[in-house]
Amino acid sequence: MTDEEPDDSHEFSEGQGFDDPYEGFDLDPPELDLDPEMVDPVDSRVVADTLDRRQIPADQVDAESLLDVGLEYMRINRHEQATEAFERVANFADDDGIEQEAWVNKGAAHAELQEFQRAIESYREALSIDDDSEHAASAETNLAYALWESGQSEQALEHAERAVELDQRFPQGWYNRGFFLLERGLAEDAVSCFDNALRLGHRSPDVLEEKARALEAMGEDERAEEVAEEAEELRQNAEEELVESRER
Repeated sequence: MTDEEPDDSHEFSEGQGFDDPYEGFDLDPPELDLDPEMVDPVDSRVVADTLDRRQIPADQVDAESLLDVGLEYMRINRHEQATEAFERVANFADDDGIEQEAWVNKGAAHAELQEFQRAIESYREALSIDDDSEHAASAETNLAYALWESGQSEQALEHAERAVELDQRFPQGWYNRGFFLLERGLAEDAVSCFDNALRLGHRSPDVLEEKARALEAMGEDERAEEVAEEAEELRQNAEEELVESRER
């Protein structure tokens, strides 16, 4: 497969711990303990302003708490501030696991800013700490995404392969591996990857749409149409739920 322009239609996985995004993150730092009678709790600007006032002397950095602050920045789409928080965590963490997690998150924040070369550097920093840890699969699949976006498609597949080697139960890794295989014309192998992602719980319109594309490439038009219809149904349901949540 030769390097080519990224396919903007593909939604890459952001790796473990980054669902929709950061679904289930409920460990708020103490700085976010605001009086709801004084502040609109859905006003993200208040959260950001509160976080902006957090000044920690270098000799008093609580790396784990600061990691939570960076994740909260990500949740409210303040990605530039998130990169700064994660860099401080990486610089001051005494624990390799926290340092590695910070580099992975920093890479994700740079990717959100379309700063893919800096994302690549962050993921490589994470992997240099430990390339066989609990965070390594996320670093590998996110690195594959960043490499693809920067036009380095051959290297992207290598890292997508490595992600599923590290964690066979990593659905996002299987999804990304399937996408890269499909781009190389290996449709049957891609379908197997998408099926693995679906069996592991990653049932999303994006996975189903890619599977439908692979089936079509295999000449299985009827199955492709069925899967594409399922993808469209899921997408419509998600849009309806979003509209309903905004109307409440």
